[in-house]
Amino acid sequence: MKPINVGLIGIGTVGGGTWTVLKRNAEEITRRAGRPIQITVVADKNVDLAKQITGGACKVTDDAFAVVNDPDVEIVIELIGGYGVAKDVVMQSIANGKHVVTANKALLAVHGTEIFTAAQQKGVMVAFEAAVAGGIPIIKALREGLTANRIEWAAGIINGTTNFILSEMRDKGLDFDAALKDAQRLGYAEADPTFDIEGVDAAHKVTLMSAIAFGIPVQFDKAYVEGITKLAAQDIKYAEQLGYRIKLLGISRRVDKGIELRVHPSLVPAKRLIANVEGAMNAVVVHGDAVGTTLYYGKGAGSEPTSSAVIADLVDITRLHTADPHHRVPHLAFQPGTLQDAMGELPVLPMSEVVTSYYLRLRVADQAGVLAKVTGLLAQHGISVDAMLQREAEDVGGEGSMQTDLIILTHNAREGTVNAVLAELQALPTVLAPIVRIRKEELN
Repeated sequence: MKPINVGLIGIGTVGGGTWTVLKRNAEEITRRAGRPIQITVVADKNVDLAKQITGGACKVTDDAFAVVNDPDVEIVIELIGGYGVAKDVVMQSIANGKHVVTANKALLAVHGTEIFTAAQQKGVMVAFEAAVAGGIPIIKALREGLTANRIEWAAGIINGTTNFILSEMRDKGLDFDAALKDAQRLGYAEADPTFDIEGVDAAHKVTLMSAIAFGIPVQFDKAYVEGITKLAAQDIKYAEQLGYRIKLLGISRRVDKGIELRVHPSLVPAKRLIANVEGAMNAVVVHGDAVGTTLYYGKGAGSEPTSSAVIADLVDITRLHTADPHHRVPHLAFQPGTLQDAMGELPVLPMSEVVTSYYLRLRVADQAGVLAKVTGLLAQHGISVDAMLQREAEDVGGEGSMQTDLIILTHNAREGTVNAVLAELQALPTVLAPIVRIRKEELN
């Protein structure tokens, strides 16, 4: 059987792993795909590195568009990242009638609607399993394995860097800055970790998951994004005492008014499996009406784990290469033309309309009546208390200035209502520091 020819753009960590695994498991992959899959040309700015990895087994160039415009290339793998050249590479590949495999979650989260529309019109596939949760086949699960279900919600630890930092803070009692330095020293965090620690990377991924789960357009601009930079070691300790662990979650949930799409630190009950996912590992929980709750766990990054997903996409495309485009699995699971309009039946809700429960930590003066005033204000806004923890008072000023931490867990409340009551609480003269608010997700 004639091999299918692949062009690889970017032979760094994931690209190098893709080359290695494709060569090592060639026989097994051919048996699965029905024909050999071979990389015939590699483009990378570091030509010497590309030649070293490939060992002269294919053409090497420093021009990405030499791959895109090569008439013998049938599938283009884009692994350079970003929005600029990567978008041009993908769009030109589609225009040339080539299928695309990409790990570029940022590109698809921002420009996915345009890219998928172009691919549909041209009759080619854009596969992106590696864009979300590395080696975990969560895209395939949502798009195919759970296709009988009405998906109710999905929540995931989908950024290994932040999960490693939070694990370090919990295990070693470190503050955020110290844990970040540890992560950078060990190679889990980049020199500039902004996209990870501010939640942007996770938001790109959950945006793609939400589109596939609910049949809505890709809408990264509607996502609520909050990172872990403001988390304090004491909140992780208090959460533990209350039976919770703090994780950075990407959450998308179907509710009566529309779709929630958000990334933020969350208290998760310690008894939940996802709460026990530690280090740089990833995990996604999906709840469907028929199947119930399912969990997907594994390595969310790395050379060979991510290349596993890239090659799985290559195999899928190879199997369906000659199929009628109308009979392939749709890019976003739902047939084109059936996606819910962003402003219609399933809008992405503003964060102020999200309903969840909360962890609140107030630094207050240890005086009579303070607790009653706090709980009274919560009650006035219809927010009920689930649990409360008051720490032993300490003399901060040395002159009888007694202060204490008051930790409150609430029942479900609307975010906008919570914002209003927090503003009133913060204005109290007995509240001595900015109030800490962390959302709580039971995931049941």
